[in-house]
Amino acid sequence: MDNWVLKGAQNLTNETTNTGVNVTSSTQLKVKVSHLMLTDYDALLYNGTLKAAYPKTIGRAAVGIVTDMGKDCYGIERNMRVYLNPSRACGKCYACKSGKLHYCVNVLSAGKDFDGFLRDFVVADYSEVSPLPDFVDEFSALCIETVGIAEKIYDKLNLPTGSRVAVIGGDFNGNVIAQVLQYHKLIPIIIDNTPINIETAKKCGVYFAFAADDDLNSNISNATSGDMCDAAVYCAEARLPLSIATRIIALGKQIILSGVTAINSTISGRDILEKNLIVSGVSDAYSYTDTVINMLLHGAVNLSVFKKETLTEFNPDQLLKEKCENNNSAKKKTMTVLKMII
Repeated sequence: MDNWVLKGAQNLTNETTNTGVNVTSSTQLKVKVSHLMLTDYDALLYNGTLKAAYPKTIGRAAVGIVTDMGKDCYGIERNMRVYLNPSRACGKCYACKSGKLHYCVNVLSAGKDFDGFLRDFVVADYSEVSPLPDFVDEFSALCIETVGIAEKIYDKLNLPTGSRVAVIGGDFNGNVIAQVLQYHKLIPIIIDNTPINIETAKKCGVYFAFAADDDLNSNISNATSGDMCDAAVYCAEARLPLSIATRIIALGKQIILSGVTAINSTISGRDILEKNLIVSGVSDAYSYTDTVINMLLHGAVNLSVFKKETLTEFNPDQLLKEKCENNNSAKKKTMTVLKMII
């Protein structure tokens, strides 16, 4: 049985074993991992930018098939496709101890706080997986967390229809955020310096997409009839100055920081105070899985525009090493999916 364990920065080992993992309680189930997508989060764990409680099995975005289950796994059947939720409530904070797990203030992450899914089999509580309807294909399922983060950002913004929101960064994460905002009848304005990201945004129906150049302020002013943006979302993977957010946003508005990155960026406290801005962050989609599955049913996002490769033979150590190099050099990213059932 394959199990890719991270023992330290760039120290990923396949601890192959003949010993299986088994269900040990009535609410547990056993899942054969069928597909896993390597994410930026996995790469940051691999290179040591994010510190895990070593040793930890890596792998954050995965789907699989239920092969065994306890008698109290309600709503689950054998051979059912399921999404393995990458976030869990900590169980220790006041909200968790009060039974309000959805308000957990210390959400745990797969690959960092608990074992991830880059392994043949996973045993988990049935509450930690979500059944996948037939209309959700594997790639869409692997994107559930990204769409969930975008939906959480929309909820946090709490803006009226027609509000204009700058999305700084137009790669996969930024594009999905823009699509979700547009699905909710807000007006996204993507800002990115990579031509293919601008082109992809337009393919997805995002009307406003600008380069972060000397004309940005005037372009934003024209797009907002001189009022500037009602909010800004800064994608950590954008490789653009965070200060852009404060330049193009109106007084008293909100900036949301999203995602994870190895690149440090700063925002001026003076700019925040002078404009009386609210700054907050969104880095997980805990409790949003069911909402996202419903959104996928209603065509909230177009995921077909993203370049992806599906591998049946792979070395995760080499792939993550290459992913770190590509991220650092700002090369065009390809979504890498590992097909673990041949």
